[in-house]
Amino acid sequence: MNDMKKRLARLLMDLSYREGEVTLTSGRKSDYYFDCKQTALHPEGSWLVGMCFLDLLGKYDIQGVGGMTLGADPLVSSVTVLSHVEKRPLPGFIIRKKSKGHGTNQYLEGLQNFKPGMKVALLEDVVTTGGTLVTAAERVRDAGLEIAAVISVLDREEGGRENLAKAGLQLDSIFTRGELLEAASR
Repeated sequence: MNDMKKRLARLLMDLSYREGEVTLTSGRKSDYYFDCKQTALHPEGSWLVGMCFLDLLGKYDIQGVGGMTLGADPLVSSVTVLSHVEKRPLPGFIIRKKSKGHGTNQYLEGLQNFKPGMKVALLEDVVTTGGTLVTAAERVRDAGLEIAAVISVLDREEGGRENLAKAGLQLDSIFTRGELLEAASR
């Protein structure tokens, strides 16, 4: 495991990982909560997340990245800025929870940077069941983009990968819960 990933694991554990019973978006109960925004909005955390995402994205043939607001907003911003710095430019888009309701009535913001048929990766902070990502993917496909991959900071390993596969989506992650706990303990 590289040094950046180890540093990210420690920062995630310090800022984003909390043990204790919580109810997740899916309605499931869990013995821990992972609030990635705390790390993704931290200066070093944003850089580390963006660099780790860029590393994973290197194995995919993509022309851009996007994700569902609010969780993916700092992830998309980090990747787009760092992709420019690294001379591997990837424009970004944000998927609204509800259509705009006026003007173009669109779900996706940032589409001027894309052409129909372009391959993109969806970025996500945490994957539990994958339900939110399946909805997001439908909106991206409806906008004419092709999804080459779904990349998350954390895969909780609670059925999300399998549910996404059923929807024709491939999940990759920086960490699974077990990998995060192990990396942070080193």
